[in-house]
Amino acid sequence: MQGKDTLRGTARLNWDYDKAIETWDGLTVNGVPPRVTVIDLSLRLNGSIPSSLGNLSNLRELDLSYQRELSGNIPESLGYLSNLERLDLSANRLSGSIPASLGDLFNLQELSFVNNELSGSIPHELGDLSNLRGLRLGDNELSGEIPDSLSDLSNLQVLYLSGNQLSGEIPESISNLSNLRTLDLSGNQLKEGIPPALGDLSNLRTLVLHSNELSGSIPLSLGDLSNLRTLDLGSNELSGSIPLSLGDLSNLRTLDLGSNELSGSIPLSLGDLSNLRMLDLGFNKLSGGIPSFLSNLSSLEGIYLSDNELSGEIPASLGSLSNLLWLILSANQLSGSIPAELGHLSNLQELTISGNQLSGCVSRRLQMALTDNAELSFCPPIVVPIVSEITGITENGFTLPIMDDLNPPTTTYRVTLATSNPEVEVLFVFPSSGEGLSIARGGTCNLIEGQRVEVQDV
Repeated sequence: MQGKDTLRGTARLNWDYDKAIETWDGLTVNGVPPRVTVIDLSLRLNGSIPSSLGNLSNLRELDLSYQRELSGNIPESLGYLSNLERLDLSANRLSGSIPASLGDLFNLQELSFVNNELSGSIPHELGDLSNLRGLRLGDNELSGEIPDSLSDLSNLQVLYLSGNQLSGEIPESISNLSNLRTLDLSGNQLKEGIPPALGDLSNLRTLVLHSNELSGSIPLSLGDLSNLRTLDLGSNELSGSIPLSLGDLSNLRTLDLGSNELSGSIPLSLGDLSNLRMLDLGFNKLSGGIPSFLSNLSSLEGIYLSDNELSGEIPASLGSLSNLLWLILSANQLSGSIPAELGHLSNLQELTISGNQLSGCVSRRLQMALTDNAELSFCPPIVVPIVSEITGITENGFTLPIMDDLNPPTTTYRVTLATSNPEVEVLFVFPSSGEGLSIARGGTCNLIEGQRVEVQDV
């Protein structure tokens, strides 16, 4: 009851002496006499966290997350909750430092203070929480270095410190966290190199170091992380070449090395990443050609290669990536024409090709996906006059042999296109009437001798 007046909100708490405690909002009660074991409130409270909560010695779970308006400091008295297993104060407006007393919560398994306004350093006492599985302190204003004591958390599976102002180096001792599955240190001010010892984290599935000030080369040892699904090292100052060993990450879904200072060619070993969905190598100093092996990565949804020094032609084989949504190739030194095969990318939502040395025209199918100001014209339709005999045309890769003899004044023609894309259609335009008829590949239509046919890749 002492905390009722401290916790205020848009919903009225029914914590009253004349009501059984078992009926109070957000409380779970067990035992005889009844003892509060869980506080889980979702009432959009404001005010501050009452220090009297530290008297609930039987409390196992305290969840005041997503209240949005809770403010003030985290009470030191929460360190008295010796039976507490879960503490979640995320998504509020809590400020001040993290109490060192929380290091006394030896039964704690989950600690989450994400998305608050907490400042100061991470207490080294948190390294005493030997049962901790998840430590989530991201999106605050924490500063200082990552304490080495966190490497003592032998049961830790998730370490989320993203979006703070942490500085210094990534402690090599983090490699002692053998059960770690997620390591996210992105959006801080971490410097120096990536410790090669991170390659010892054999259970790691997510490694996110994006948006720091990390330098040096990418350790070869990261290729030993056989369970890795996400590797995000983007927006740092990493240099050197892309390690061949990254091709050993057979379970990888996302590879983001963008916005660094990487050089050399795109290694052939990346062609072994058969489960890859997103590849971001943009804003580096990569040279050489776009490798044709990318067409073997059938799950790819996004290819980001812009702002490099890539040269040569765009591989026509990219047109086989049926799941591709984004193809970003702008600001390179690419030459040649736009492959007609890219018109097969029926799911493509964004194509950028400006800032290259490309020539030719863009097919009508690609018009919808083109989002930059590439100085290329759109491909005109092919015009074919109907005469007594048509042996076919081969412009733009189309072939239209007439399967039946011409029998004026009307007849039915079977149309076959050389392209293997079943979505390409032939549009027959009748200038005299202004009407047209669109049929799919292999379809039939009626023509009259002397009419003009316009073939369009639509």
